[in-house]
Amino acid sequence: MKYLFLLIVFLTPTALASEYQLLISKQNKELIVEKSGEFVKKYRIASGKGGEGTKRRRGDNNTPLGTYRVTHLKESSRFHYFIQLDYPNLIDAWYGYKNKIIDGSEFKEIATAYKNREVPPQDTELGGLIGIHGIGEVNEKKLTIHQELNWTEGCIALTNEEVNELKKFIDVGTTVIIKE
Repeated sequence: MKYLFLLIVFLTPTALASEYQLLISKQNKELIVEKSGEFVKKYRIASGKGGEGTKRRRGDNNTPLGTYRVTHLKESSRFHYFIQLDYPNLIDAWYGYKNKIIDGSEFKEIATAYKNREVPPQDTELGGLIGIHGIGEVNEKKLTIHQELNWTEGCIALTNEEVNELKKFIDVGTTVIIKE
């Protein structure tokens, strides 16, 4: 019961660092950038090859559903650029704890990271390193796969050009809402 109390206490985020937010629809295969509730830009995406539903554990290849924040922006040799999200968030942690995927101490670590706006533990059975990234080295085969399939291990993918453009709309703290 005390973990449910922590969940409720920590669910009220403080002021956000960005005036932009990202809305992602897995079903529509799109990422929409909004500024103060107004449409700015739309991108076509690929998401996790695990299919419908939310990420529940490491290796399920699902893209999580929920509200996340950007925690890191960094160059990536594998994916061109990586925009890391604060997965697992408190709701992911609550379901993980409730379903005995993580224990109470791991739940508390995730809750503390959320409260402090830090990257949550990435090494629990819930998985980690979820973000928005490019496709890496570009060739026709990769571009075709990107356009036709959901191919990631749980992340959201854009082309390298699109992720470069997206960077101008985001900052650490930008809200990212992922829906089915």
